[in-house]
Amino acid sequence: MARYTGPRVRISRRFGLPMFGPTKYLERRNYPPGVHGPKSRRKVTDYGLGLIEKQKLRYYYGLLERQFRGVYEKALKRRGVTGEQMLQILETRLDNVVYHLGFANSRAAARQLVAHGHIRVNDRKVSIPSYALKVNDSVQVKNTTVSRQLATKNLEMATSRAVPDWLSLNKEDFKGVVMRIPTREEINPIANEQAVVEFYSR
Repeated sequence: MARYTGPRVRISRRFGLPMFGPTKYLERRNYPPGVHGPKSRRKVTDYGLGLIEKQKLRYYYGLLERQFRGVYEKALKRRGVTGEQMLQILETRLDNVVYHLGFANSRAAARQLVAHGHIRVNDRKVSIPSYALKVNDSVQVKNTTVSRQLATKNLEMATSRAVPDWLSLNKEDFKGVVMRIPTREEINPIANEQAVVEFYSR
């Protein structure tokens, strides 16, 4: 399973955002990493701005460059605004939905939960984190002691995170349903997706 395994705090400090979940280091050091971090004032070009926005989204959803490029190309073939289509593809990935439902406390943990076979989609085992969910698809934790214990622990930790309106959650059955495809306003992206589209369309 291809995934980013490098330093996480450094990436979060570079963008000034908690890319991999909450971190105390952003409060202590609110400047970029490296020896020149505190005094760095380099002018950012249009290309550099597009690259930064692309990297934000890529790290946020935990994708490698080749995977992220594939998302852009898939969005390009769809009807509608390419940037919004790209965000919708990212949001409706199985690992992201598992995270939003609270079955995992991070997207990386959600990816592992799916890959290890703890999740079922429409009563069928699915172990592909990038699996594209559709409207009315159900996502449920496998009915085994180990799977349910993991999910219970994570649901307790996720009480401070609200489940998005486009998803419904039944905690008793460890089951969620995709009610509809989210809009851009509901996704509230951490990056400018239009800059990402312009970056790839050069």
